[in-house]
Amino acid sequence: MSAETPVQSAGTFTRLRLRFRDWRGTRPFWAGLFTLLGGIPIAYFPYATLKLGHMSLAMATTAGSGSLIIGVLLFTLGLTMWFQQATRIFAGVASILLALVSLVVSNIGGFIIGFLLAMIGGALSLSWAPGEADTGESDPRGALRGPGGEDAVQDDAPEDTVAEPGRPHPPYETGGDGETGGVRAEDLDRGHRVG
Repeated sequence: MSAETPVQSAGTFTRLRLRFRDWRGTRPFWAGLFTLLGGIPIAYFPYATLKLGHMSLAMATTAGSGSLIIGVLLFTLGLTMWFQQATRIFAGVASILLALVSLVVSNIGGFIIGFLLAMIGGALSLSWAPGEADTGESDPRGALRGPGGEDAVQDDAPEDTVAEPGRPHPPYETGGDGETGGVRAEDLDRGHRVG
């Protein structure tokens, strides 16, 4: 072991932390986590046996299998939110519906704990939207582009003319009699096109 080992492990930890942060930022992470955590008490409490001194208290219900199914489905929906972001709307709606059903089937939704966690996870999944990818390139002419991305400034004017910034170059009136003398048609009638 050398003196460089702690520095290398700190770099590895930092690298892994940054990779996890990037992974977490591209998916509804908190929605999946709350949904996963909501499934645990819903599935656990009907099969738990609490010991209070010499007395054991069983929480089993007649719908214990329903509680187990709801808990496993919530756990699966939480994983789906993490690894299949395209199905986040379906997973969010399904987790909210399963949380509501757990109120009746599974000891008041895992004593309200699982119900609240699953509801919050479903709501977060429905409200999450993927962010736009940052290309790292900035468009210096972005302000001069139209809504469709096309250029607002046209470059088909004669080379010897100076255009106003941000305004298209209208053609010059070059009448046969030479009355306009190279003045733009808009300038002849205070900005309104003539002819």
